[in-house]
Amino acid sequence: MSWKHRLQAVVAALFGVQSEKNRQLQFRGSPWPYIGLGATAILLFVLLLLGVVRLVLR
Repeated sequence: MSWKHRLQAVVAALFGVQSEKNRQLQFRGSPWPYIGLGATAILLFVLLLLGVVRLVLR
């Protein structure tokens, strides 16, 4: 599975719109790429929220 597909899977999972077919496909391989991409996506989301809050409170 390519990084593009893994990133799409992580974003879909974060929004809760993962299809059953894609979920089963992801469980065939190692979970570590998904864990790393998920942690990175959440970190970027938190940093984005912090930046928006700082802009609003100025």
